[in-house]
Amino acid sequence: MLVSLKPIMEYANKHNCAIGAFNCPNLESVEAIIGAAEEMRMPVILNYAEAHNNYIKIEEIGPIMLQYARKTSVPVCVHLDHGQTKEICMKAIRLGFTSLMIDRSADDYEENVRVTREITELAHSLGITVEAELGHIFTSEVGATEGADSQVKLTAEQAYTDPELARDFVKRTGVDVLAIAFGTAHGIYTQKPVLDLDRISQIKEKINIPFVMHGGSGLTKEEFQGAIRNGIRKINYYTYMTMAGARAVQETLAAAFDEPIMFHDLAIIARQAMKEDVKQAMSIFSGL
Repeated sequence: MLVSLKPIMEYANKHNCAIGAFNCPNLESVEAIIGAAEEMRMPVILNYAEAHNNYIKIEEIGPIMLQYARKTSVPVCVHLDHGQTKEICMKAIRLGFTSLMIDRSADDYEENVRVTREITELAHSLGITVEAELGHIFTSEVGATEGADSQVKLTAEQAYTDPELARDFVKRTGVDVLAIAFGTAHGIYTQKPVLDLDRISQIKEKINIPFVMHGGSGLTKEEFQGAIRNGIRKINYYTYMTMAGARAVQETLAAAFDEPIMFHDLAIIARQAMKEDVKQAMSIFSGL
């Protein structure tokens, strides 16, 4: 069933767990995520990341995400991830997305507040939940546009979310959930992250809304569950899911030698591998 982020976050709070938000740049990923959620009997969040615009347009994959959300038996939120412009937020709203993230964390603080408040007021008038980001959650992927030279300019204290600033930000913007920076990074880790789990608790003392972890791929079960105990309620997860699909395809091709292989068979193989990876992630997020 299609729902906003609100009842899913209520479920997470009630069960002291986190709900996975998985990116959907193709049909196979949508099917894998929904299949995993149905088998696990867990709520789930389908993400469309604006960064995936080069793979597929929101106008193309969005209706498919919404169709699968409506027909499934578990609660599903269809969410815009890292929307950086008003234009992409409006596209998501018009398509019927039930939640969106306006990410202006790269702007100065007052501009982040201004744009986030504007989007939040519009979205709330339509019953749509809003996520924003405060702090700097870097990317660690090979070939990413934000490289090491730009990251080292900020100390950990400058990059991590400030608890007092978080309270002011939430009060002035009215957002429903907040993505916070405490040491994780998007993509494949090139070195072990240093997580400041106490910072989550410190922020939680200031504001009573759900927190979001971005850049969780590659963390251990203990690190995930430690973050959840401290207040994380939504976890964005994509890199290792899509790598699982690619690895299954690679293994199939390597084993086939000169045997003919059809592309549609590879898509099914990737879908099944991604579903199993999502199920494993959901088990960790739910505390199993």
